[in-house]
Amino acid sequence: MILTIDVGNTETTLGIFRGLEPEACWRIHTDRHRTGDEHALILRALLQTTPRDRRPRRAVLASVVPVLDREWQHACDALDLSAHFVDGETELPIRLEVDTPAEVGADRIANTLAAREIYHRDTVVVDLGTATTFDCITADGDFLGGVIAPGPRAGMERLTEAASKLSPIEIRPPDRVIGRHTAECVDAGVFYAAVDAIDGIVTRILEEWRHEDALVVATGGMAGMLAPHCRTVERIEPFLTLTGLAVADRYLQASG
Repeated sequence: MILTIDVGNTETTLGIFRGLEPEACWRIHTDRHRTGDEHALILRALLQTTPRDRRPRRAVLASVVPVLDREWQHACDALDLSAHFVDGETELPIRLEVDTPAEVGADRIANTLAAREIYHRDTVVVDLGTATTFDCITADGDFLGGVIAPGPRAGMERLTEAASKLSPIEIRPPDRVIGRHTAECVDAGVFYAAVDAIDGIVTRILEEWRHEDALVVATGGMAGMLAPHCRTVERIEPFLTLTGLAVADRYLQASG
């Protein structure tokens, strides 16, 4: 059993895996001011919800919030968890075929590894988080780059900040496209702007990549809400990044 932790800018996702099957998954808010002791308390509380014989002894982490790396290391140490952070220098059976491999986020590395392991075909991974990332991954595990766009929440926050008469809203599927009052208009505009942006960028990627038969997979915290409304998305895997970290653990253990 292993603990996988994906530290994102807005949310941190955690999972306990047996092989590539998740036994439990959680999402918590990412707080840059949270200490290692506080992270340890959260980890301890989450792990106590699982049977003692299923609690992990090691952790694999992907982090795009470097200021928290030391705090998460402290938390793992406090729980006697052997921790490993995945990054561009981790020895894995993938290739970062981009100009600056060191700049590739750990979450995109984990997504690449998961796509290679699970799908065995060219894949576009759409990760819907604080940013929306589009990753082009070959069947052999080559990360070819992609697109980084503002996430849906970022667009919503900019809209409500710029328009003083608009109240903050939640992103949710609207009842109809044509709103009859301001709140309905904003609901539809924010939601379908995000959905159509996904479809538009994926379509452009497939045209330029010339891999129209590539599998399009959505993951991330907003995948379950947005992806069912996207014409280009074929599969939804909310915890693909955690699965990639579970795959990374296999190679880390094999390499000693």
